[in-house]
Amino acid sequence: MGSHDREYWRGSTGAAAPARSGFAWSAATWLIAICVAVFVIDGFLPRQWVVVGSAWQPGVPPEVQRMVLNGTIVTQLQEVAGDPARSLLEEQGVFALRQNSPPQLIAVNTVQSMPFLQKWLYFSTSTALYSSIPGVGTSALQLWRAIGFQFCHADINHIVFNMIGLFFFGPIVERYLGAKRFVAFYLLCGVAGALFYLVLNFGGFVMQEVSNGRVTIPGLLVNDPDMPLIGASAGVFGVIVAAARLMPNAQVLLFFVIPMRLITLAYGLVAVAIAAVLLRWSNAGGEAAHIGGAIAGWYLIRNPGKLQGFFDFLGKVDPSSQHFAGRAQHGAPASGRAVGQSEVDRILDKVRERGIQSLSEREREALREATRQRNEGP
Repeated sequence: MGSHDREYWRGSTGAAAPARSGFAWSAATWLIAICVAVFVIDGFLPRQWVVVGSAWQPGVPPEVQRMVLNGTIVTQLQEVAGDPARSLLEEQGVFALRQNSPPQLIAVNTVQSMPFLQKWLYFSTSTALYSSIPGVGTSALQLWRAIGFQFCHADINHIVFNMIGLFFFGPIVERYLGAKRFVAFYLLCGVAGALFYLVLNFGGFVMQEVSNGRVTIPGLLVNDPDMPLIGASAGVFGVIVAAARLMPNAQVLLFFVIPMRLITLAYGLVAVAIAAVLLRWSNAGGEAAHIGGAIAGWYLIRNPGKLQGFFDFLGKVDPSSQHFAGRAQHGAPASGRAVGQSEVDRILDKVRERGIQSLSEREREALREATRQRNEGP
């Protein structure tokens, strides 16, 4: 019988594509370590104020607003009264300075206390597209934040739950994809989460502006475009959905107590996220990112060939990039060379009888190539 009919081929991909990170730790472990390191280091660095919203004072004409934003009218920011180490949110007045007249309050900014690294890594609609805040200036196209926000977390509960998900489900996906493609998969799921949030938030902002706040469409986010988005959960949602695709019948314990199938857990989490966005629950923005990550995870695990060459820009630094595509490993089939079905069946029979540890490097490479060809199609 063909390899697609074999239970151990369909139920487990570890034999076909064992993880090889080049380090003692797996890629999933490295990602967890980086997230924890950022969280711990930020705990020792001084917190800073970051503007997360702004409102003009009633009666400030639009032409004055434009002059303030383009710098024609000089402004001065009021010193924030609170201590960022002790207070989470404060208000900051913006005063217009004019000759022969006292400073006039024209806007009030909402500032949030934020860890030092998080300040430069969080994602928001404003930083991704364009924002001009009274007294602060403009920001636009800060694209690195679509990656950076994935390594920041708000508190200990936030990081613990995300890292638990990555710890338990990341290795399932990594064994299937290999370490390098798994990192690409994880980061792309996070980016997809940021983009999905961006689309819904920008759409909600435009609808509010066009209708003057009278029309709302379910699913569009109407929170302030300056609101920060942080957390690894978009990438983790992609990992959970992908793991459910690979091992749908695996038994897991929800909250370490309630047993259920992995596919039930994955789609249940996605359903909750969709309900949160449609019903505008308190964390609707974060749940929108979860949905984006889940969609990307579902697509990429079905089309793993899309992840090929993701790190090719590293060139010689990355030995699996296309820079080395013409070189075959000693004793292993060259990339792109077809592996015969009879050879695949022989190797899988050997795995069943003796275990994966019995395979030679050539046989392991042959299985990886066969898996790649099966996933990418003819």
